[in-house]
Amino acid sequence: MAHLQLDAARIAGARESARKVAQQVWREMQPFTTTTVERASLRLMGVDGVDDNQVPLPNRVVEHLQAQGLLPLGAATVVAAAMAEQGWTAQQVAQAVAAGRFTLTAPRDMRAAHAGARAQARQACEHIARQREHRAAKIAAVGEGRFPWLYLIVATGNIFEDIVQARAAAEQGADIVAVIRSTGQSLLDYVPYGATTEGFGGTYATQENFRLMRAALDEVGDKVQRYIRLTNYCSGLCMPEIAAMGAMERLDMMLNDSMYGIIFRDINMKRTFIDQFFSRTINAYAGIIINTGEDNYLTTADAFDAAHTVLASQLINEQFALLSGLTPAQMGLGHAFEIDPGMENGFLWELAHAQLVRQVFPEATLKYMPPTKHMTGNIFRGHVQDALFNMVSTVTNQNIHLLGMMTEAIHTPFIQDRFLSIQNARYVFGTMRDLHAEIEFKPGGLIEQRAQTVLAEAETLLAEVARIGLPAAIGQGRFAEISRKPDGGKGLDGVTPKADDYLNPFAELMLK
Repeated sequence: MAHLQLDAARIAGARESARKVAQQVWREMQPFTTTTVERASLRLMGVDGVDDNQVPLPNRVVEHLQAQGLLPLGAATVVAAAMAEQGWTAQQVAQAVAAGRFTLTAPRDMRAAHAGARAQARQACEHIARQREHRAAKIAAVGEGRFPWLYLIVATGNIFEDIVQARAAAEQGADIVAVIRSTGQSLLDYVPYGATTEGFGGTYATQENFRLMRAALDEVGDKVQRYIRLTNYCSGLCMPEIAAMGAMERLDMMLNDSMYGIIFRDINMKRTFIDQFFSRTINAYAGIIINTGEDNYLTTADAFDAAHTVLASQLINEQFALLSGLTPAQMGLGHAFEIDPGMENGFLWELAHAQLVRQVFPEATLKYMPPTKHMTGNIFRGHVQDALFNMVSTVTNQNIHLLGMMTEAIHTPFIQDRFLSIQNARYVFGTMRDLHAEIEFKPGGLIEQRAQTVLAEAETLLAEVARIGLPAAIGQGRFAEISRKPDGGKGLDGVTPKADDYLNPFAELMLK
C-alpha cells in the first residue's frame, strides 16, 4: 500500500512516552481492587441471578464482604474457603449469604483458600478457552468477511427485536453487529439480569441477552456462510463484570476504554483505571478485540485542531492493552472522519489522519468511525459524506468500519437506512479494492506534511503527559477539552486497598 514518509524517531519517542504514562498508572493502581473487579471474580466462579428484591447476587455477596471487612482479601479467596468448608458451590454460598442464612468469615487456612480459588479460576478459564476454540472452529467452517469489516448497530431496547434486525443486517452484508446499551447503563453499579425488552436508546447488556444474540448470529452466519461478530460495551462502572459475561458467552468485540468513561461519563479515574486492567485481561484471554473511544474526542473538540489528541490517546491505550495481555491484533483503536465538510482540503486531512494511524499501528485491528458531528439531516449530502468516508477507509486499509447512516441526526436508523449504507460501502470497497496499491503519496506534499504535523504534536503532548502524569493531564482537559479531577466522578467509594495476602486468581492465571 502507499506509504507516507514519517519520522520514525518521532513515532518511537511518542510510543516511549506513552509507555511511561501507562506504567505509571499501572504502578499506582496495583495496590487497589474495586467492588466490580470482585463481582467479576464471583461471576467467573458461577455466581449469577438475583435475590427476591432483584438485587444481583454478586452485588449482595460483595456488599456482605465489605460489611465484614473481608473484601481486601479478594472475593474469590473468601468464597472458595466457604465452598470447601460447607461443601457448596459458589452459587449456593451466594444464595445463602443473600438470604441471611450464612455469614462469610476470614479463611482459617489462607494457603488452602488460595488453592481453592485457583482451582475455581482454572475451571472458568477452561470454559473461556473452549469458547475461544469454538469461535475459531466456526470461522474455519463458514469463513469471514474481508477487511474492512462492516460494523452495524442495533438499538431497539428489546433484545428480541434486536435479533430480528441483526439477522437482517447480516443477510444484507454486515460482518459485525453491535448491540448498543440502554442509555445510562454505564452509570449503573450493577448488571441487570435476564432477557430485557424495555431499554431506552439501546438494549441492556445482560448475560442472557448476550447468549440470545450470540445464538442468533451463529444461526444466520451458517445461513450466509460468514462468521458474524458480536459487539457490546464493557465500559462504565461494571466494566470487568460485563467483560466476564462477554467472555463466557463468546462475544467477539467489546468497547473497553477507561479514558472514555472518565471523560464522557464522569466515572472516577482511579476506579475505572483499575477496572480497565482486569477487564482487558479477561478480553485478552477470551480472544476478544477491544474497541477504544478516541473518536469521541472529535465530537467535543475540533477534528482538525485536536487530531493529535486522538493519536496520543491511541498510543496510551496501546500500552494499557499490552500491560493487560492484549495482542496488537486485539486492539481496535478508534478514530473518526469528523472534519467539518466545509473546510477546504478537508478530505486530504482526513486521508492524512487515517493513513498516519494505519502506519503507526500496522498490526492493530483499527476501528474507523463515520461522520456524525457535521451530519445535518440532509440525507443526500450525508450519503456523499459517507461515501468519502468509505473511500478513505479502503484506501488506508482500515479493519473495522462502522457504517455511516444518511439519516444520522434524524432518527435511529431503519432497516432500509442500513441497507443503503451497506450498498454504499460495498460499492466503494469493490470499485476501489486495490486502489491503495496503485497510488503513492507525494513526498513532501500536503497530506504528508499534515501527517508529520499531527505526529509531532502528539509526541509533544505525550512528553508533557509523561512529565505531569495522566490524571493531571485529564484534569487540565488535554483530551476532548473536558476536565476531570482524580478525586471526582462516580464510583470512588468502590475502590478498596488490597490486603497483603490478596489474591485475584483469574488475573494471575489469565496473564500467564
